[in-house]
Parts: sequence; structure tokens; C-alpha cells
Amino acid sequence: MTRTPPARTGTPRKRAERSRLASAGLHLTLAVAAVIAVFPPLWLLVTSFKPRNDAFSTSLVTHFTLANYTHVVADTEFLTWFKNSVLIVGVTTALGVFLAATTGYAVSRFRFPGMRPLMWLLLITQMFPVAVLIVPLYNLLAGLGLLNQPAGLVITYLTIAVPFCAWMMKGFFDTIPVEIDEAGRVDGLNPFGTFWRLVLPLARPGLAVTGFYTFVTAWAEVAYASAFMTGEENLTLAGGLQTFVNQYTNDWGSMTAAAVIIAVPAALVFAFAQRHLVAGLTAGTTKG
Repeated sequence: MTRTPPARTGTPRKRAERSRLASAGLHLTLAVAAVIAVFPPLWLLVTSFKPRNDAFSTSLVTHFTLANYTHVVADTEFLTWFKNSVLIVGVTTALGVFLAATTGYAVSRFRFPGMRPLMWLLLITQMFPVAVLIVPLYNLLAGLGLLNQPAGLVITYLTIAVPFCAWMMKGFFDTIPVEIDEAGRVDGLNPFGTFWRLVLPLARPGLAVTGFYTFVTAWAEVAYASAFMTGEENLTLAGGLQTFVNQYTNDWGSMTAAAVIIAVPAALVFAFAQRHLVAGLTAGTTKG
């Protein structure tokens, strides 16, 4: 006795139509999301080439001008802000990558008393919002005489970047075989020599992610830079932007031009580290 096969729900044509509708809906959603993401920076770029009087006009550039860029570079302290930012960001990135890498390697390879509380402490520090930390950090820096000093901002930015990057680097080092460390010890290397000569070169993708995150943290940060640095000669780029649009002035043309210039180094760093970013992010999350 043959058994009748169960009836199929829906014809192949209907399933194909549903598949095409789902694909069209997905592509439409992605297109809308792309427009939403691209429109603000694109409009910022367009506004930077408009005369000051046309900053709020909804039309595209009708009178192309570079006056905003000329004013920002020649008539303001922008170059001083840029120098301050490069100094602070460079030192923060170098120290942040080194501290995060050494911390991540230590908690990945060694077992010592207080290791788990240390990792939880690094994680908990990321839970506090900036508004809560400004006052205690301000008092701490004032007591140490580090207000209006690049070193004060470097220390502050390290407290933001290093905990997160140490967690990420730990996950990345967990994916590197321990046998490499054992081979280094057999060859007579001490723990730091094993880390520096053998393991660190294999961690380039993770280092790229750590460096990029640390760079962006310091380059685009506004709250601490505005609170801890006063006087135009001490401001960073993020703090200097606020001098163009505040309760006393309303120079949107200059602000958009400065914002475009500020975005260029970040874009260049991203382009340089791009080939390592995906590998570093995925490798850093494969093991905990």
C-alpha cells in the first residue's frame, strides 16, 4: 500500500514571488539606511563650500567658495589646535596600544591572584558615563597640576581606551597557540621577550583595531577636552570647534569647514588600518 505524499503549501511561483518581495524589501531598507548614514557628512561637506549667508539654504552649492577654509586656517588658532591634537593623540595611541597589549597578554597567558577581579574592574570602568567622571577627574588633575596640560588629557583618554582594548586584546591573544610561548621559553627568551618577538608580530590585526579605537577616542572626544583645557592656545580640535558656534557666535560655515578638515586624518587612519580591522575584531571575540 503506497502512502500519499503530504501536500506542499504554496506553489513554486508563490515562493519565488515572496523571495523577490523579501529581497526588494531588504534592498530598500539598506538603501534608506545608507542615505540616512551618508546624508549628514555629505551635507556638512556641501555647506563648507557655501558662503556664510547661504549656510542654512537647502539648495546645493550655487556660489562655490573656499573662503571658509581660508578663514579657518589663516584667521583662527586652528593650526595650534591641530598641533595640540596630534601631540595628544599620538602619545595616547602609542601608550594605549602598548598598555592594552601587555595587559591583554598578561591576563591571557598568566594566572595570578586578583586576575579575575582585575578583568571585572576593567569592564566596570566602562559603565560610568562621562558626565559622572568629569568632576572627580577634574579634581584629581587639579590636585596633580595637570589641568591645561597635554599629559592630563593623555591620562584621561587612556582611562577610556585601555580597559576596553585590554579586553579585546585578551580575546585575540587567546586565539594564538600557547605552543609559541613554550617554544620561546625553550629558546631562552624571558616572558617579555616571548611577547615582544614572537607573539606581538602575530597580533597585528588586533593591534590595528586597538590603535584605531584609541586614535578615534582621543581625536573625536569633546567633553574632557572642553572641561580640562582652557584658552584657545591649549584647545584641541574637538574643543576648538565649539568656538565657531556658541552663545556668542554663529559661524556655521567655518565650523563645517573645520569639521571636514578634522575628518580627513581619521579617514586616512581608517583606510590604513582597514585591512586589519575585520580580522582583529572577529579574532578578538572568538574566545573569552
